Amino acid sequence: MIFPDVQTKLDLDKIEKIEELTGDLAKSEEQKFMSSLMEGDKEDIDDSKLIQESINQGLNSFTPDAIFENLIKDYKTAKNIFGPTFLKYITDDEEATLERNIKIPEYQRKVKKIIEEKIDRLKEKKLIDKELRLTEKAFSLASIKLYLDELNVMRSKGIVGYRINRKESHYGAQKDYKDFKKGDRYKDIALKRTIKKSLRRGHKIISKDDLSVFEREARGKVYIIYALDASGSMKGNKIDLCKKAGVALAYQAINENDKIGLLIFGSNITTEVKPTSDFEHILREISRISPKRETDIAGTILRSVELFPDEDVTKHLIIITDGMPTVGKDPGQETINATSIARYSGITVSVIGINLKSEGDDLARQITEVGEGNLYIVRNLENLDMIILDDYYSLT
Repeated sequence: MIFPDVQTKLDLDKIEKIEELTGDLAKSEEQKFMSSLMEGDKEDIDDSKLIQESINQGLNSFTPDAIFENLIKDYKTAKNIFGPTFLKYITDDEEATLERNIKIPEYQRKVKKIIEEKIDRLKEKKLIDKELRLTEKAFSLASIKLYLDELNVMRSKGIVGYRINRKESHYGAQKDYKDFKKGDRYKDIALKRTIKKSLRRGHKIISKDDLSVFEREARGKVYIIYALDASGSMKGNKIDLCKKAGVALAYQAINENDKIGLLIFGSNITTEVKPTSDFEHILREISRISPKRETDIAGTILRSVELFPDEDVTKHLIIITDGMPTVGKDPGQETINATSIARYSGITVSVIGINLKSEGDDLARQITEVGEGNLYIVRNLENLDMIILDDYYSLT
């Protein structure tokens, strides 16, 4: 695969410079998709959006008759099954228009024709097979679109191009104190030491010269495992933004010569990747994530212990979930026990909780206390990539 240079502004209408990263995806098929999406090819962009959303909704195949019949029978039920975004992409119409007009025979004929034409196009382009299931070619297209989408977001937020100074990292462990200087983070200000210094100097108001900050000690090479809850409640926009956050984490960590692994879990682990520097492999696996059923957090934590190498590196597990574990006789206690085992094995554990209820919030706090990691309770998913990266920076 061809990836844009991190110093180059990404614009799908105008690409100034690209460079080839290491990996085995640099084949004509992927290069063709990359070029067409960058150049704004409407057909490929539309197809990639439809494929991405079908994966995010857990739809394994495209069945035009079932889609159409559910639509005309009960739009609200169809929306619950397929999701409003998928229905928008498959019909080329907005939710309000669909719901208002779907009972009109003439409109039904129009929608049916559009759905059939889209399915035929996907088949002709070999994005779905004879059984109407997504092909490897479709997953390649979806992975490239996912990468480009998140890279654009990262650029807009000023993430791309950020480099960590490992000799004196802003985000390492608190080691000692130093005087505040330009470039230091305000969140690193040592309040007690600052106040004491100001009082010793007889100052009634704290001045800039009084400010002390924590010095940070870099923690060397970092291995991370990104563990994503892919239970049914995560489908749609939730899982889409979690995927993009995973892409952002992989992009930054690998650019910093760290390694990232992957665990996708529902009632069991569906995908696992040992910490690696192969960005293309991680991207492919993230793009394929599709929601399943229940949630087994304890099993995921225990599996991470096995995936981390027996090396003297920083080992960190990030768990993203929107609910309580549901697998096991006592899922909560089993999760805490698993966290204890992970911590004993030298792994710290952070939790990104998405709209957790009080019980889930309490368990997440216990996990991070035992796992000596960070807890983030997320209400606005649009900033999820920044939250994930903040957790990564806290390690390095």
